[in-house]
Amino acid sequence: MEFPHRPRCSPWGLLGAAMALIAWGSPSHAVEPDNFRLNSTGDLVALCSADPAGPDYTAAIHFCHGFASGAYQYYAMLAAAMPSARYVCVPEPAPSRSEAIAGFVEWARRNPGNTADKPVDSIFRYLSERYPCTPATASVGSPR
Repeated sequence: MEFPHRPRCSPWGLLGAAMALIAWGSPSHAVEPDNFRLNSTGDLVALCSADPAGPDYTAAIHFCHGFASGAYQYYAMLAAAMPSARYVCVPEPAPSRSEAIAGFVEWARRNPGNTADKPVDSIFRYLSERYPCTPATASVGSPR
C-alpha cells in the first residue's frame, strides 16, 4: 500500500498532528461558518489562526487540533505497519502539537499556492518538507 500523496522523497512522521494554536505573533482571523466545511487549506488555516477573542475561537481551535491529530494518527498507524513508507521523521525532542500547527500556518502563509489544496495534502507537504527522513533519521524511532 502506498501513501496517496507522498511528497518528493521522504517519509513523514510528525508528533500528534499538524496544525492548531497559532499564537506567537501570527495574525488572527475571524472564522466564517463555511471554514468548518474544510474544503481547502485556506479553511484550515483560518480555523487554526482564529482570533482568540472571537465567538468561534474554541470550536475553531479544537476543530483544527482534532483534524490535524486525526490525520497524523492515521499516518502513524500506516507508517508503523509499513516503516519503509515513512517520509516524515520527527526530531527528538519532538515539537509540541501547538508548535507544529503554528509552523504549518506560517508555512501555508508563505506558500499561498497551496491555499486551494485539500487540507490533508498540505499538512503532509509541510511535514515532509519540515521533517524529512534522511538515512540517519529514517530508522530512528517510529512516528508519534
